Amino acid sequence: MATTLDPGKTASSGPVGGPRTGSERLVALLALAVLIFVALLMFVPFAFSVATSLKTSPEAARLSLSNMFWPREATTAAYERALDSNIQRWFLNSVVVALAWIAGRAIMDTMAGYAFARMQFPGRKFLFLLVLGTMMVPGIVTVIPKFMLLRDLGLFDTYGALTIPFLADAFGIFLMKQFFEALPLDLEEAARVDGANRYQIFRQIVLPNAIPALSALAIFSFQGSWNSFLEPLLFVAGGNSDLNTLPVGLANFRAEFNTNWPVLMAIAVITTVPMALFFMVFQRYFIASNVSSGIKG
Repeated sequence: MATTLDPGKTASSGPVGGPRTGSERLVALLALAVLIFVALLMFVPFAFSVATSLKTSPEAARLSLSNMFWPREATTAAYERALDSNIQRWFLNSVVVALAWIAGRAIMDTMAGYAFARMQFPGRKFLFLLVLGTMMVPGIVTVIPKFMLLRDLGLFDTYGALTIPFLADAFGIFLMKQFFEALPLDLEEAARVDGANRYQIFRQIVLPNAIPALSALAIFSFQGSWNSFLEPLLFVAGGNSDLNTLPVGLANFRAEFNTNWPVLMAIAVITTVPMALFFMVFQRYFIASNVSSGIKG
């Protein structure tokens, strides 16, 4: 039977200290004002995109304060036009690639992170430093070597080119290692005393407690895959639109139809909504991961 820790019990849920002073309330109000301002900065572009997607092309070309965030005559023609394009294929490709990234990193990063956190083997520290060192190499530097390797392996212009190079990453390994080191070692020792082997401990004790970290890893992986543009653009033949993901398809659509802003914004909204929904579903575990990551033992 799996043994889990409640992330909500890792921190006090009650107020700390006595009543707030006037200066503390002022600081809290200023912080709230800054948060509201930043939230508006994040929300306004999305609201503008939604409003533009509901306009006609002539109205979108005549931008004014009166119709910036709501069209005079709302229409879904832009979405109908977008759905008539190849967007459904692009959407399916993005979903397949994102699921592959998430599954691959959940397996590879978790196992590697656990090995670095709990197992002792020769060269462990050096190998971990080598993994961290790859995080300092700009991604653009490795694009051409990846392209040549995929071409030589016969994976160019396939789903493998969009998934295999990204099934593990250094940040995910680092994230999972730090989380596993924060878990109480007593849980594993108790299971070992009961006769559990390494695999049973990992599957029944470690993984159930790693759900917050796995959720954070899933969010980062989904976001990275969903927004990825350069690699899908280079690793797939330009004429093969059947393998295009949403960002590449949107760029090609813009090049083909120039400045049809309502249709472009409709595709942008369709592209943005899944990522927002994914984050909202997993944000509870993501926040729990952030809370528990700073607590040892």
